[in-house]
Amino acid sequence: MSAQTPAKESPVELWYGTRRKTPPQPESAAVSQPGAGPRVAIQGELGAFSHEAALKLIPDAVVVPFSHSIGVFAALAAATVDAAALPIENSLAGSVSEHFDLLLTHDVTVVAETRLRIRHNLIVIYGTRAADVVRVFSHPVALAQCKQFLAAHPNMEPFAFYDTAGSVKQLVEIGDRQAAAIASEAAARTYGAKILHANIEDNSENYTRFFLVKRAEDAVPDPAANKVSLAFSVENRPGSLVAALNALAALGTNLTKIESRPVHGKPWEYVFYVDCQIQSPSEADHAVDVLHKHCAMVKELGRYHEGLE
Repeated sequence: MSAQTPAKESPVELWYGTRRKTPPQPESAAVSQPGAGPRVAIQGELGAFSHEAALKLIPDAVVVPFSHSIGVFAALAAATVDAAALPIENSLAGSVSEHFDLLLTHDVTVVAETRLRIRHNLIVIYGTRAADVVRVFSHPVALAQCKQFLAAHPNMEPFAFYDTAGSVKQLVEIGDRQAAAIASEAAARTYGAKILHANIEDNSENYTRFFLVKRAEDAVPDPAANKVSLAFSVENRPGSLVAALNALAALGTNLTKIESRPVHGKPWEYVFYVDCQIQSPSEADHAVDVLHKHCAMVKELGRYHEGLE
């Protein structure tokens, strides 16, 4: 009896199978470039939007990629990196809930923020034509933000991948001439790929807000800070949240954001995250003080200057 011929992997199985079969690399094995600048961790591959944000926040940063956000915070805690650049909110997709949770549970401080205009591009390896593309890979949020482009190209079937820049990296490594990736211009440049269609996002008002985070012991207060981010929880009784918010309002504090997250292990209890504009450090101090009078827990996440594009 002849040996059975192994089944050939489909093109899509090849994409995902290659990731599974690749031996895991040590976290932070790669860096953006050698240099003496601060080491800034990001979640995702080099060339991701977080990479761009890190360089916008610290132009001489040595960017250190991590597969998962928890790895970023572990590196911060171990002092193997100096800071981290984290997406915290997208103007279309909303907040990055995991990062709120990690900010609360780690001894870190937000020291700066920036806003990055998100421009998505259809990226291929050189020699690929639009008519050749039948598969498009990217992060699920990026795919969702390019629905109109994909609807106008029904021959291109979308597939979710773990990272925007990672999809370009995989595209080039596999050499798939029937696939494309949706990612940033920087990702195309980083991995030597070609932009076939630029700015394919549905909505041009697509921005992501990023925090620059440091260990609390290393954070230096910014005398020009005009925002403060706070986390607090209230007792589970009628009117407790209203009382806390009224206390902030009585100070004349302008609340620019409020976000709630469930407390793990305590069903129907929540932590609230707020951003407040401040005119002076004393105003932030007063906001923390009045919340303590109404809340079971208060944590200041950081004071920083409001980021602009």
